[in-house]
Amino acid sequence: MSESLERYSNYYFIGIGGIGMSNLARYFLAHGKTVGGYDRVQTPLTEALTKEGAFIHYEDNIEAIPQQFLDKEQTLIVYTPAVPSTHSELNFFCSEGFMVMKRARVLGEITKVSDAICISGTHGKTTVSGMVAHLLRKSHVDCNAFLGGISKNYNSNLILSDKSRITVVEADEYDRSFHWLRPWIAIITSADPDHLDIYGTA
Repeated sequence: MSESLERYSNYYFIGIGGIGMSNLARYFLAHGKTVGGYDRVQTPLTEALTKEGAFIHYEDNIEAIPQQFLDKEQTLIVYTPAVPSTHSELNFFCSEGFMVMKRARVLGEITKVSDAICISGTHGKTTVSGMVAHLLRKSHVDCNAFLGGISKNYNSNLILSDKSRITVVEADEYDRSFHWLRPWIAIITSADPDHLDIYGTA
């Protein structure tokens, strides 16, 4: 884990139930950190995170934030671009001077200190990421992986290794998120018009 992330004890995710947010939440839980967050609805994924030790609530209410996440010196706030700018909790953390990072930036910090294989493209990112991670595991090279879906082989969207520097990452192009990543190897599966609200039509 990079020093910029390691320094925090608590990690609070706004939109914790998203597939890309939940693998980061699992990553910090696996490193012995205190993890919590908000999501709009309870799902099997948020239920699984709760069983793994995360503190999750489902109401956009500042008073519902657990006390341990109100220590601005020890808490990193992570959010996804899917969260609206009017979100009460996000605005609270920003106005109170907490360190607030987009999910993509946090993932970028992780790729800085690993040999990252970043898989991008309009189609096939999740499938190829899962295949690459599985091949590395079975070939005894081993790897860590942040997947964009729940792998049936591992029953998770996060794979961790205590012996490999390689990290497989699904590189999301929405909101230019993949610009934060630091790839060792980059794989582009395909390129078709997509997210024209972000990139335009030229």
